[in-house]
Amino acid sequence: MSGVLDGRTTPETAARSRAVGRSEDIVRVALIAVGVGFLGVVVVLPIAAVLVEAFSDGVPAYFRAIAEPDTLAALRLTIGTAALVVPVNVVFGLAAGWAIGKFDFRGKTLLTSLIELPFAVSPVISGLIFVLAIGPRSALGGWLREHGVRVIFAWPGIALVTAFVTFAYVAREVITVMESTGRDKEEAAVVLGASGWQTFWHVTLPSVRWGLLYGVILCNARAMGEFGAVSVVSGHVRGQTNTLPLHVEALYEDYRFSAAFAVSSLLVGLAVVTLVAKVSLEAKTRAKGKVQS
Repeated sequence: MSGVLDGRTTPETAARSRAVGRSEDIVRVALIAVGVGFLGVVVVLPIAAVLVEAFSDGVPAYFRAIAEPDTLAALRLTIGTAALVVPVNVVFGLAAGWAIGKFDFRGKTLLTSLIELPFAVSPVISGLIFVLAIGPRSALGGWLREHGVRVIFAWPGIALVTAFVTFAYVAREVITVMESTGRDKEEAAVVLGASGWQTFWHVTLPSVRWGLLYGVILCNARAMGEFGAVSVVSGHVRGQTNTLPLHVEALYEDYRFSAAFAVSSLLVGLAVVTLVAKVSLEAKTRAKGKVQS
């Protein structure tokens, strides 16, 4: 039997279709349940635990922990480091993305590999490399020290290692988008008489703006939450070289658990804001893709 008689579906075929539909529904519900359960255990439960512990000693104690001078100093240092590192990485990411995505040159593969280096190196090792290279016992570090420039165990060292572990985020996003958009628009603009800057500003940059913003969000989140590399080069001086993650560690080691979780809630808040911004950008990117298609 072919399953169709006189242009109509047979009962057997209809039953098979309903069975397949039910199976698909069961699989879909099972996958959704697994995904929601995993997110609940890995994301929602830890965040809830942080918030519960942060307010375990009451709301006044929570705000006292946030308003402590060392906490405010760590917050200023964290935000200030991110405010410097992110724009620098944006400039580097755009330059690297434009060069790799739009031009062919010798050493292109090597440059791409170097950009991805921070993903392959442990943050702690990254911090140790900077200590060995420009620390007080190195030749360069000794020369800087003689001239009154302190890098390691000071804010410049924190900014350097943070820039190192985060510079690939913007570059990778921009490179991916530029390679996918091709070179036709830029070549057409040059043929029509546009200068290099005009081509970049009016043709290249608008086509990569969503990827650029996505990279900026990831870079900022990593810069504010970096612990390993910063821990190696900071010196752990409270009120001076402790960022928010390091300050949380210091409070926890002092057995001030409620205060540690209170400060951690600031990082959780930053993470939530970053996640919301990321989801919003992804939604706008998908909507833009549908409009263009």
